[in-house]
Amino acid sequence: MKRILLIGGGRGGASLFDVLYNTAYTKVAGVVDINPDSPGCRKARNCNIPVFTEWEQALQDLAHLDAVIEVTDDYALYEQVKRKLAGRPVSIIPSSVASILFYLIEEKEELLYEKTQHFSKLELILDSTHDGMIAIDQNEKITLINKRAEEMSGLNKEDIMGTEISKVLPTSELPRVLHTGKTEQNRRQIIQKNRSIVTTRMPIKDGNKIIGALGVFKDITEIEEMAEEVTNLKSVQTMLEAIIHSSDDAISVVNEEGKGLMINPAYTRLTGLTKEEVLHKPATTDISEGESMHLQVLKTRKPVRGARMKVGPKKKDVLVNVAPVIVDGTLKGSVGVIHDLSELETLNTELERAKQIIRTLEAKYTFEDIIGQSEEFTFAIEQAKMAAKTPVTILLRGESGTGKELFAHAIHNASDRKYNKFVRVNCAAISESLLESELFGYEEGAFSGAKRGGKKGLFEEAHGGTIFLDEIGELKSQTQAKLLRVLQEKEVVRVGSTKTLDIDVRVVAATNVNLEKMMNTQEFRSDLYYRLNRMPIQIPPLRARKEDLEKLCRHLLTKLNQDYGRNVEGLTEEAVAHLQTYQWPGNVRELENVLGRAMIHTHFSVHYIDKEHLPRFSDLKTQENHTESVFENGEILSLAEQMKEKEKQIIAEALSVCNGNKTKTAQALGLSIRNLYYKMDKLSIKR
Repeated sequence: MKRILLIGGGRGGASLFDVLYNTAYTKVAGVVDINPDSPGCRKARNCNIPVFTEWEQALQDLAHLDAVIEVTDDYALYEQVKRKLAGRPVSIIPSSVASILFYLIEEKEELLYEKTQHFSKLELILDSTHDGMIAIDQNEKITLINKRAEEMSGLNKEDIMGTEISKVLPTSELPRVLHTGKTEQNRRQIIQKNRSIVTTRMPIKDGNKIIGALGVFKDITEIEEMAEEVTNLKSVQTMLEAIIHSSDDAISVVNEEGKGLMINPAYTRLTGLTKEEVLHKPATTDISEGESMHLQVLKTRKPVRGARMKVGPKKKDVLVNVAPVIVDGTLKGSVGVIHDLSELETLNTELERAKQIIRTLEAKYTFEDIIGQSEEFTFAIEQAKMAAKTPVTILLRGESGTGKELFAHAIHNASDRKYNKFVRVNCAAISESLLESELFGYEEGAFSGAKRGGKKGLFEEAHGGTIFLDEIGELKSQTQAKLLRVLQEKEVVRVGSTKTLDIDVRVVAATNVNLEKMMNTQEFRSDLYYRLNRMPIQIPPLRARKEDLEKLCRHLLTKLNQDYGRNVEGLTEEAVAHLQTYQWPGNVRELENVLGRAMIHTHFSVHYIDKEHLPRFSDLKTQENHTESVFENGEILSLAEQMKEKEKQIIAEALSVCNGNKTKTAQALGLSIRNLYYKMDKLSIKR
C-alpha cells in the first residue's frame, strides 16, 4: 500500500483525497494546506489523518512516504518540494498531472450521476406500473424485480437479487423460457398461497444470443373471487331468504320505491296479511293506524326505532324498527322488524319482576370490605362477626353514613345463610299504605289493584336467608305489631288472609334514631324494641375514629377513580391533616362526597388531592356545637329543619369551592342555575 502526502486541501485536493482514501492500494498519510479549515483538511480530520499548515513540517513528521502530490498549482512550491526530496525514494507529482486526474475524476462522477439518474428513472417507471416484472440472466439468477412483483410474490428485492430463481420462486417457469427461447403468453400461475396470476414470459436476446428471460404478470385473485361471488349469488340469496323466513320476528322488506319485496311467515302470523296482499304493493298497505316508517326511512335515509302503530285488519298494536339498505352509497330499500306490543309488555313486566328479585337478593360486601382499625370500630366488627355465626336478631345503631348497610351485607355473607337470599327493605322509602303488603304479602282480592293470585311478601322471599330492615324506627304501630309476631312466632299472615305461613328468616335491623326516646313517647313498641335489641351493635361515627381517615380516603379514591375515569393516586399530608380537623357529621358518606367534589374540580393531570382542592370547613366550630346540641341535649330538631340546615351548608361550601361562581356551583351540584338562585333565596344565602 502506497503512502501519499497531499499538498493542497482546496476543491481539487478534496476530490483527490476522496479517490485516494477509498482506493485499496493507497493510503493518505497527511494533508497540507495553509488554510487548516479547507475542504481537504476537514475531510482528513474527520478520518483521523494528520493535517499540516507547513509542508516542511509534514515531510519531517511523516516517515516512509511513497509519493507527494502537489495540487496548489504553485510551480515554485513544486520546485522547493522537489529539491527537498532530492535523493529520497519519494515520487513527486506536479499540479499539472493532478489537474488531469481531477478532470478525469469529475468526468467520472458526472458519468456515474447520469447513469444513476437513468437507472433511477427506469426503476421508478418499473415500480409505477401495475404489472409485476421479474427478470433473470443466463445463469437463472434474478436481475430485476419491481415493487408490484414484490407485493404479489411476497419476496424482498434486497434479499433475492442475484439469487437463483428456482430457490425463491420455483413456480416461475422462467428457466424453461431461457432454455427454449419461446414466448409463453397469458399462462395462469400460482405464485403463493391464495394468489393467482396471469403471466407472459419471453426471452431476452442480444442479437441472436439469449441472455436472460422476463416475466410480466397480472394479479387475477380478486377477479376469480368476484367470479366465485357471482357464481354463489343465487345460493346466498336463497340462504338469506331461509334465514328471514326462519326468524320469529316479523320482517318486511321494500325497494327504493316503497314497494313490497319480501315478507316472512312471522309477518303473516302477526298482521294477518299474505304475500299476495303485500308484495309489489305500496308500503302503506299493511298500516291500519299511523304513518309508514318505510316511506319515512326512504325519504330521510335514517333509521327509525320504536315507532308505535297498528297493522293489519285486526289493528294489531306493534312497535316497528326500520333501517335503510344502502349499497355503495346508493339507497336500495329498507328493512322493517315488527314486534307485537302485547308480548313486549308481558316480557317487560317479567323483566321488572326479575330485576326487583335480583335487587333484593344480593349481598355484595364482606367484612374484608369494611375499612377501619380504630379500637371502637374494631370492637363493632368483632361483635358483628360473632353475631353472624348465630341466628340472633341484630340491631345496628349509628348515625347516617356510618356503614350500617355494609355491616348487614357482611353479616349475611359471614353466616351459614350466605347462599340463600338477602332482602333489603328501606322502611322509610315505602309508604305506610304499601309497606305492610310489601313485607308480609297479600291474597288475591285483598284490596283494589291486588294482583291475581296474590303476592309473596319480602319475608317470604327471604325464607332461609336474611332480611335487612333499614330505618326500623320509621315503622308505624300497626306494622310494628305484625313485625313483633314474625320475630316471636316465626310466621307471617298475608294481608287479606287468616292463614299463617311458617318462615325461617334472620332479621338484621338498623336505625339512626333514639329508639329509647321513641319508647318513652309511645312511638315505638317496647316489646318490639327488646326483641330487636337482643344483639345491639353500635357503629361509631367517623369523628370518633379519625385514625381510619387516611385509609378510608384511599379506599374511596379507588372507587371514585372508576366512577369518574380519573387516576388520582392519593392525598397529600396537608390534605389529610386538613380533613382531620373536620368533625364529619355526615360520616363516611359525607367524606365520599367531599372527595368526589375535589376530584371533579381538579385537572385531569393532578394525581394527588391537596389541601387547596378541599373545602375550607370554616364553620367547623358551629357544626360541632350544633351536633352536640342536637344529639346530646335530647332536643332534636325536626327532620325538615335539619335537612334545611344541611342543604344550606352544602350549597355554601360548594360556592366557596367554586369561588362564588354560580354557574360552576350549579353544575357541580347537578342543579339548573335558576334552581340554585331559588334555593339561595329560600335558604337566605348571600349572593
